[in-house]
Amino acid sequence: MNKLNNNLHMKYTLLIVALFCVYTTNSLSANNIKNSDENNSQLFNIGKTASKQEIAGWDIDVRPDGHGLPDGGANASDGEDLYDEKCASCHGTFGEGEGSWPKLIGERSSIKTGIKPEKTVGTFWASPSTLMDYIHRAMPFTQPQSLSWDETWAISAYVLYLNDIIDEDFLFNRESFAQVVMPNSGNFIADQRPDVKAERCMKNCKQASDISVKVALLGYASGAEDSEQLSTSSTPLTDELNNDIETIKPRGEETYKKACALCHDKGVTGAPEIDNKEKWLTRLNQGIEQLYSHANKGFQGSLGFMPAKGGQSQLTDKEVNDAVEYILNKNNLQWEKK
Repeated sequence: MNKLNNNLHMKYTLLIVALFCVYTTNSLSANNIKNSDENNSQLFNIGKTASKQEIAGWDIDVRPDGHGLPDGGANASDGEDLYDEKCASCHGTFGEGEGSWPKLIGERSSIKTGIKPEKTVGTFWASPSTLMDYIHRAMPFTQPQSLSWDETWAISAYVLYLNDIIDEDFLFNRESFAQVVMPNSGNFIADQRPDVKAERCMKNCKQASDISVKVALLGYASGAEDSEQLSTSSTPLTDELNNDIETIKPRGEETYKKACALCHDKGVTGAPEIDNKEKWLTRLNQGIEQLYSHANKGFQGSLGFMPAKGGQSQLTDKEVNDAVEYILNKNNLQWEKK
């Protein structure tokens, strides 16, 4: 009997010791993870815990339900001068768009009846939150995130006013946000299509020449429908016609209009105006290769910043170089390539 009691006592003792070890191990692991997280994520020996200030710098989105809206507010009158200063050079005095830069206003009926609907703030966008978020996050094009929230409220109110969505004296703020109804907001539906993942092609792959981009992928008003019509035209372009096109549109002109004109037409953010021969001669004296490099890689000068390839990253170096030469030719400047 005493032997049986001793065996039971020994088993209970071992069980208690085992449970204590498990508890201690788990507690130490939890504490180690917590301490590692608090001590610059030493658990994985990389990175550091983001501070509240760092998180706030990224957490700037504004959502359709109003989440993320800042304090403040403004009406259209408050934003008119700001719009003229910060936005009109690209988007036009009344939102009509300059050159190839996006329009902010358009014919609303074009969404329903037009072959090429004008997808603008007033004709297409579903929520004013998109306007607030995009302006504050990405505008002006050459100085993204340089606008204060007060300036964002004011410019947003003015753009809504240009689209006849709010009155001139309407106070656009957090409290009135839900009262702003975008004209096309009721025409959006949830996308029910399943997610599709393309399989990696390792053999018998489709040839690049067999792949064509369709209008349905790029969307109307992208220019794809025009290029498709051109590619399927039964009348080939003759060498004579090609020569005429070269004469009408000098090499580099299209790239200039797409990537350079925004700043260099009017000298925005310290950029030398296209017709300022003296400024371009000063830059050319540094060498044509230096000009090519700045245009392709970007450049931070004392007067402002030039984004690489004018923000058009899809351009090739050759296309950008052609745009540089187009500017120099406009000023009758000569150079030698190495």
